[in-house]
Amino acid sequence: MVKKIITPFLLFILILAGCGNGASEDTLVISGKKWTEQYILPYILGEYIKANSDYDVKVEEALGEVNVLTKAMKSGDIDMYVEYSGTGYLAVLKEKYDPNQTAEEIYQATKKGYKEELDMIWLPPLGFENTYAMAMREETYNKVGVKKLSELAAKSNQLIFGAPPEFYERADGYDPFVEKYGLNFKSAESLDPNLMYTAVKNGDVDLISGFTTDGRIARFNLKVLEDDKNFFPPYYAAPVIRKEALEKFPEVEKLMKELAGKISSEEMSEMNAEVDIDEKEPKDVAIEFLKKEGLID
Repeated sequence: MVKKIITPFLLFILILAGCGNGASEDTLVISGKKWTEQYILPYILGEYIKANSDYDVKVEEALGEVNVLTKAMKSGDIDMYVEYSGTGYLAVLKEKYDPNQTAEEIYQATKKGYKEELDMIWLPPLGFENTYAMAMREETYNKVGVKKLSELAAKSNQLIFGAPPEFYERADGYDPFVEKYGLNFKSAESLDPNLMYTAVKNGDVDLISGFTTDGRIARFNLKVLEDDKNFFPPYYAAPVIRKEALEKFPEVEKLMKELAGKISSEEMSEMNAEVDIDEKEPKDVAIEFLKKEGLID
């Protein structure tokens, strides 16, 4: 057996390596959630920052959902990601949503709460909102014969509902949703967020909690029921960065102001479809968008 000899110098190097928290001091680390839009957005931010600054940027794909990302931000494992105002307001700050609140009021309250409680800075919104879309395939939509969620209560016991696991755990998720609308589904299935659109298209489930910017809603001709009781809050997409990271990479604030309002819901939906249906790589889609908009060369 060969013995491994660790010299004092090597031991010192190993100790230093073990002291890192995941994010290099000289690198801006951007991450996202585990679904298509959140694969694309880190590359949009990262490629724009790289093209317009001298910063070293690294994208860590698909770290996890909001709780995982919030912990990673707190620990400094990542520096930045895109969050949605309603999610930050309800899931992280644990505030209660009043349907009379405007989208701007939700955004400003979330921005204030993150700064005061978490030392995280919300930068200007990117230009689109991605809220929940309760979607059916056209055949089911015509058979059930309702256009609004409030009309669904009497027929919900005939339907199988499908949603990602996180939806069943959220403050703006399944339990308060069915209570608000008086729904009683035949069953409720937990589905991968990237597979649920195919599931509803194929009739494996009857209704899903999709997302308004998902390109498969239009491509699969799914029908969305109106949230006529305003159960879901506004979900403006905006970059969030650790205060410490912003102090280290101050140009990011200026660059995100330049990027603010540049992505419409239609553009985000099309980018999502290019990845999900046309099988393009998220990074390539992000770069193509930035070039098309004249944001990078």
